Amino acid sequence: MRLLITADLHFNHLKSKRPAIELIDQINRTGGDVLVVVGDTAVADGDSLERCLELFRFAGPKLFIAGNHELWTKRDDSYAIYTTELPSRVRALGWQWLETDPFTADDVALIGSVGWYDYSFAQPSLGIPRRFYAAKVSPGAAEHFNEHAHLLSESQDIPDAARKIVARWNDGCHVKLHRSDESFLDELVTRLDEQLSALAHVPTVIAAVHHIPFKELLPPSHSAQWDFVKAYAGSPKIGEVLLRHRNVRRLYCGHSHFAARAQVGHVEAVNIGSGYRIKTFERLDV
Repeated sequence: MRLLITADLHFNHLKSKRPAIELIDQINRTGGDVLVVVGDTAVADGDSLERCLELFRFAGPKLFIAGNHELWTKRDDSYAIYTTELPSRVRALGWQWLETDPFTADDVALIGSVGWYDYSFAQPSLGIPRRFYAAKVSPGAAEHFNEHAHLLSESQDIPDAARKIVARWNDGCHVKLHRSDESFLDELVTRLDEQLSALAHVPTVIAAVHHIPFKELLPPSHSAQWDFVKAYAGSPKIGEVLLRHRNVRRLYCGHSHFAARAQVGHVEAVNIGSGYRIKTFERLDV
């Protein structure tokens, strides 16, 4: 069985649409048995998601996983979009919603999750207090937005160097979960663990998670701004679940737009590495 796996098509993004179309054409020509798309295909609002997925000409099963961008909306409830609307839209197009419906074939199973973050990957060297990560703005950025001025009230715990960091994570503007990032992640991790327990009899499980589960897949340090957003790259809680189940052989993720590979315990972990301008996909024969 040949799997084709890609991520981060960002079809609604102006600079990303043409490279996404070119990659989809390449996948259509390559062919395979199972197709997996690991998040950030398009934002929830509008029909970019449908227009992207309809371009795939693939006879075999097509498996879909959400990314944080699928939860971006101008409406009020990203959680309802994730739990109700997206599964319906994806299934209507003939795709399998891997988030709740694992795929099995013979001695192989695939499971999927958007994953999420709990700021565990925040870089301690920056010295930024946790409240800024929860608000998704750095101290330097908070000084420019009145709605975040309260974060600066305890100024004694903010290093001078942190005040020079100006960055924000746009999930804070576009994702409305109506629950904390930590509680959302815990919900997803619990479901992932339950799915893996139910698949304990399957010799080979392949996990596809949009956010990064292992620190070994994080991008290298580049600048203080980029180090700030590592807090939103993913969480080791996801990786801990994968490592508890010995039949998980491979992990594919995306999100960071940085290609990386690492052997973590018994899991061969791959970050696909697609970005806004450069798209790629992985082949796996199992």
